[in-house]
Amino acid sequence: MWIQKEIRLTAKERGFHLITDEILHHLPELKQIKIGLLNLFIQHTSASLTINENADYTVRQDFESFFNHAIPENELYYQHNYEGSDDMPAHLKSSILGASLVLPITNGRLNLGTWQGIYLCEHRNYGGERRLVITLQGE
Repeated sequence: MWIQKEIRLTAKERGFHLITDEILHHLPELKQIKIGLLNLFIQHTSASLTINENADYTVRQDFESFFNHAIPENELYYQHNYEGSDDMPAHLKSSILGASLVLPITNGRLNLGTWQGIYLCEHRNYGGERRLVITLQGE
């Protein structure tokens, strides 16, 4: 079975946000899949996806602090700054973290580790709604 759909995530403030439940809300078909894969692809160049800690909020705060330190705004060598000081750093952060995830499906559920969740990494101050293409493959 193959299923593909595009969903819109609600606008989020800059930072790292758990979106596992928001994604699962759009995937009632997941329960039909005994074994398979879920591919998530974000259609943006200034936000990204990753898997990490889903229990302690400070992990998400530390992610934001680390990336802001590692990739600061207002660097003199940035030429691409048409949309503000967060523009080029957002593109860099997105490239480092990535635009897609592939997750295993087992017995109708995502086969994530106990403390794992899906993050939307919003790198812009005002990113707005984000679009994801979701592809389910399995039997």
